[in-house]
Amino acid sequence: MFKAFSYLPVDGPVDLKTPDVTFQYIEYYGIIPHCPPEQPYEVFFGRWVASGLRQLIKKLSLKTRKFIGNTSMDPQLSLLMANQAKVTDGSLVLDPFVGSGSLLVAATQFGGYVWGTDIDYLMLHGRTRPSRIHQKTRDRDESVRANMKQYNMEHRYMDVLVNDFATPFWREDFRFDAVITDPPYGIREATERVGTKKEGYEVKAEHLPTHIPAKIEYGISNIYKDLLRFSARHLRVGGRLVCWFPVFREDYTENVLPHHPCLELVSNSEQTLSKVTSRRLLTFEKTREPTEDELDEYPVDIMDFREKYFVIREETRKERRMKEAKIREDDRLRNLNKQS
Repeated sequence: MFKAFSYLPVDGPVDLKTPDVTFQYIEYYGIIPHCPPEQPYEVFFGRWVASGLRQLIKKLSLKTRKFIGNTSMDPQLSLLMANQAKVTDGSLVLDPFVGSGSLLVAATQFGGYVWGTDIDYLMLHGRTRPSRIHQKTRDRDESVRANMKQYNMEHRYMDVLVNDFATPFWREDFRFDAVITDPPYGIREATERVGTKKEGYEVKAEHLPTHIPAKIEYGISNIYKDLLRFSARHLRVGGRLVCWFPVFREDYTENVLPHHPCLELVSNSEQTLSKVTSRRLLTFEKTREPTEDELDEYPVDIMDFREKYFVIREETRKERRMKEAKIREDDRLRNLNKQS
């Protein structure tokens, strides 16, 4: 084998135990295992750079995970997001819409110390309806912490907090190395923030200990405005924001993406969801500290995905009902013709 590669300009003896440089030779015979060709379709030869971590996809499978929700992120995508955020040993990572903590689980695999926040008290305390078909009630110990314990990553778990993202509560000088998140779109999970439509509403002092704040709609436009402003303030320079952004494929251009003058878009890829919708995986890198004007209110024109989604879905349902009615009518006429 080594004689076959003797024409390569590689000097020095072969050392299989402690090599300075490792080379890989790969033959590709296609994807049909029972009928391979006599000769490979492609041959690849090059320097080995790093080992992959595909074994983590199986290790972090949602099928065997202790605590999951309706929108738990697929392990492969979670790991991809943590990788694009450049999470490394010692990184401080936040998911402000944490849910069941799938993105935090992935970040710990790269050495990150993780925080999470969410407005859904029941989800963070494992009291929502089970997501698994055959599970009637949740176990008492289901939680994000239980997931960390399952993967022996409890030492990298800082905490998850019940928090309304629209209401800042972090110290202004607090900095994260990465923010990775999948904000709610208002389709499978509600987009809510603390508030009320009542004017002059005030909670009396005696009711405060047992008061549960009311919630109002937290539009997608406002969610992404707040997310980019938060990242501009609380990421260190060079830190990254990695997030999903839903779009209608026919309307998509880069102009519809959220943006901020302190955040540079360094990666933008698509995951197709249906014939008309997809979501973009966006990676931003903080290039400088923001001015006060940029933190107070930086205008971003973002289309309301949720509103158009339900309009299109209703139109699709109407078209389907009309098509089904036409099929029934055609069947009725054919039966009448046969009888006559």
